[in-house]
Parts: sequence; C-alpha cells; structure tokens
Amino acid sequence: MDKTILVDELLPIFKDGLTIMIGGFMGVGTSAKLVAALMESNVKDITLIVSDTATPEKGVGPLIVNSRVRKLIVSHIGTNPETGKQMIAGDIEVELVPQGTLAERIRSGGSGLGGILTPTGVGTSVAEGKEIIRVDGRDYLLETPLRADVALLKAKKADKSGNLVYNRSARNFNPIMALAADLVIAEVDEIVEIGEIDPEDVVTTGILVDKILV
Repeated sequence: MDKTILVDELLPIFKDGLTIMIGGFMGVGTSAKLVAALMESNVKDITLIVSDTATPEKGVGPLIVNSRVRKLIVSHIGTNPETGKQMIAGDIEVELVPQGTLAERIRSGGSGLGGILTPTGVGTSVAEGKEIIRVDGRDYLLETPLRADVALLKAKKADKSGNLVYNRSARNFNPIMALAADLVIAEVDEIVEIGEIDPEDVVTTGILVDKILV
C-alpha cells in the first residue's frame, strides 16, 4: 500500500487540543515541513511532547512563538527564551522531565507498560505528587507512560510501505515516538520502491507508519 501524502491532505488531520509528539533534538531530526503544516492548519491548544523547544526559529520553536501550545512535556527549554517567557507568564503549562526519563516514558507508552521505575528525581522537586516505590531497599519514582494522538517524524529515506531509515544521530527520539502514537506521519528526503531498502538498515518498520510526506 502506497502511504505517500501531500501537505494539503494533512491539514484536516490537525485538530485543536491534540496531543502531538515531534521528534528531534535541537531541531535536528525534526520535520520542518510537518511543523510548517501544523502552523498552516492554525491548530491551537496542543499538548506537545518533545525533547526540547530548540530556538524561536528552529525545530518546534515556531509553534511556541505563535502560541499554538497549551501544555509542554519536555526535557529542557533553555535555548528558546520564548518558552520561558510564556511559562513565567502562565500562558503555557510546562512539565519538565529528565531526558532519559522522558525517553523511557515514551518507550513504555509504546510498549503498553504501566510506567517505569527510576531513581532519577528522588528527593527533589521532580518527585512531588508522584508515587514512590521501594525495591530492594532503594526508592524509585513511578513515572507514567506517555502516548500521543499524532507523532510527526523525520527520516532520511522510506519505501512506499513506510519502512524508515534515519540519518545517524538525527534518529534521536523519532523511533520511540513511532511506537507511542495513534497516527504516525513521517517526512522523508527520499522515497524508494518496496524492496530497495536493505532490511538491516530499517530502524522503524512500515507497520508503524501511517503516512509519508516526501
């Protein structure tokens, strides 16, 4: 089945209030075209799950600058001053999550688990309001899984069934987000026929990918 799609076909998918995961780290591995499509759709009140908010002009930064995000679940925001301004003003809700914990919460959401146990954050403000479970004499925080309505990915190459190949470290959060969303859309630089990608190179299998934007 050919999963390729045009930008105009994506716009009706984006609705106010969606929870959206977007791959990338400081904009590397983030789909500029899919972020632009979100902007064009005028969607608002997004719950956004990302590694970081990059800079005002890069990655998911435009979504922050244009006040499209209601809640942000993120590992750091320091490189985008607009995020901090909106957080202080109360215009955006920010849940800061240690980066490793964020990755594992997404992974557990994609694996159907009830959460993860981690010592990270025990005894700090990160632990406020969270259940603490003691295992073999050590305290762990129960961190709940994360899932999204939509995941927006960026890959180097895909075949028409959606098997994805990433460009080195640009894979970052993309593969685990592909597991943890109801609808997965990937922007790729190149699309090839089924069978042209060596199975050993496939990181995200096509069964996880619903739509491909070239």
